[in-house]
Amino acid sequence: MAETFPIDLKKFKKLSLDPSKPKLSDAEKADLLANIQLLRDAIVLFTATGAARGVSGHTGGAYDTVPEVCILLALFNFSEKFLPVVFDEAGHRVATQYILSALDGALPAEHLFHYREANSKLPGHPELGLTPGVKFSSGRLGHMWPLVNGVSLANRGKTVFCLGSDGSQQEGNDAEAARLAVAQGLNVKLLIDDNDVTIAGHPSEYLKGYDVTKTLEGHGLKVVTVQGENIDALWEAVASVVNYNGPAAVICKRVMAPGIPDIEGSSHGHDVIPVKSAVKYLLSRGYPDFSELYAGMKAGPQPYLYIGSTKEVGANRVVFGEAVNLVLDGLSKEEAAKKVMVIDSDLEGSTGLKVIHQKHPEVFVPSGIMERGNFSAAAGFGFEADKFGVFSTFSAFLEMVISEITMARLNNCNVLSHFSHSGGINSLFADNGLSDVHSFLYFPADPAQMVAIVRHVFFQRGIRFVFSTRSKVPWILKENGKRFFEDDYQFVPGKDEVIAEGKAGYVVSFGEMLYRSWDAVLRCRQEGLDVGLINKPSLNVVDEQTIMKIGQSPFVLVVESFNQKTGLGSKFGTWLLERQLTPKYGYMGTTKEGSGGLWEQIPHQNLDPQSIITKIKQLSQ
Repeated sequence: MAETFPIDLKKFKKLSLDPSKPKLSDAEKADLLANIQLLRDAIVLFTATGAARGVSGHTGGAYDTVPEVCILLALFNFSEKFLPVVFDEAGHRVATQYILSALDGALPAEHLFHYREANSKLPGHPELGLTPGVKFSSGRLGHMWPLVNGVSLANRGKTVFCLGSDGSQQEGNDAEAARLAVAQGLNVKLLIDDNDVTIAGHPSEYLKGYDVTKTLEGHGLKVVTVQGENIDALWEAVASVVNYNGPAAVICKRVMAPGIPDIEGSSHGHDVIPVKSAVKYLLSRGYPDFSELYAGMKAGPQPYLYIGSTKEVGANRVVFGEAVNLVLDGLSKEEAAKKVMVIDSDLEGSTGLKVIHQKHPEVFVPSGIMERGNFSAAAGFGFEADKFGVFSTFSAFLEMVISEITMARLNNCNVLSHFSHSGGINSLFADNGLSDVHSFLYFPADPAQMVAIVRHVFFQRGIRFVFSTRSKVPWILKENGKRFFEDDYQFVPGKDEVIAEGKAGYVVSFGEMLYRSWDAVLRCRQEGLDVGLINKPSLNVVDEQTIMKIGQSPFVLVVESFNQKTGLGSKFGTWLLERQLTPKYGYMGTTKEGSGGLWEQIPHQNLDPQSIITKIKQLSQ
């Protein structure tokens, strides 16, 4: 690891720009261009460490918006009437906030080399109070502008800026924010990177008719559209909106990652730059070959060898799509198109829908970053008894569609929702109906169970939710070494599954925590503590037979990765008491913000097998 950051950020020139002068002097232009290039080089250098460590990241968005950021810093230096915070509604551009923290001296520049590394306090989105120098939390994509409106209302005498993007502007929140900003004449200025690239592709192709300029003009904002890489035109546009009294936006047209040959203009630029591409780019810029630097940043290996599961792992989030394909394979193309609709929210490669798009394009609808509308579209397709909508996005966005879930339930719609990248949030909020209606929440433990669940429930009526994680999971093994959810396994909705009987007490788990719990249970059994394990793939349904069995044992321990405050464990104790069952009871779940990294999240939350074993032994005393 380099002891010093090899790009000297002290070369960044403190520039002051007067917006009453829309033309840059030669000296101002030279300094501004030098600052832009310096920060762009630095962003490439340190974000590539995410690729080196295998923790991912994002390069292109932060790289793109450097011209706008440098102009904002120059405005902050010019006058106190500008609120000195570079708000950004695209949290994945967090590299911007980290480079600003380094420029401010709040963060040592060399610490940027720990980008997204576990316990580095440099997570994938800005988090207020965690990273020194970071001034806000971005939240979910497209959620910042409404909050910035409030900041503006609290600072009527100042101009407030917010970076945006053509991706984040697809969110419905921004339409509401635009109307409020116009109605109240807020001095909010948006600088929007319109690079026609999102995760799944190009909005101009998958969302025809979408135009950021026309949209914001329709809401009543003053809008200036320019080529973002033309620094003279960009400054003139920014000066124009700053001098306008009221909400305004500069739309910066550019290709993604301009000047980085390997990723320029492609959706790959949205993600972290590959190490080889970063080295190539930096060499072309006159820097040394940093290959050895990156070579020393390998991902930290998982030090724990699990028992009770395979060494082979599979991605349940991808297997979901493969399982849907198995169902669709049994239909003709015409029948599938008539009966099934699968809608994407710009995440098809991440949530398993890409394989459906490739194999069954007749059912696939590409769409934008519009989770609320897309969920309702899927539900509306399933309004008729013999039609079925399929929706998928990240679990972090589940809370956004709660109202739409209620709407679908009120209309008896058939919709199958896959929420991937699960863990830590309020996923059980999906079960928000009254007790006289049913929705079903399923969390498969491994790829084989994912296939079994999807195939069984696909054409069942009503609202069904299937969860998966970002990380791959192993296959669960029986004590005889055979895979538990293969061969003659049959999934039964609402039925808890006995992985192992036990006299000392039972652990109840599901999803990616099952293999970790199984490891802990097996190690306890090896020590003579006869603990049993229950898999609960149907999260919100009480299996009366199983709960009576385990409720009469000495203890019950629920282990999950959901929010401990709102997860299964918060309900299971009540279910026991309602049946006059009073074993010793405990539950373990996510209790704090994440730590970055990959597998490191589990011990960070005290959900590793050793922590589970400790809790088992406490309850068994």
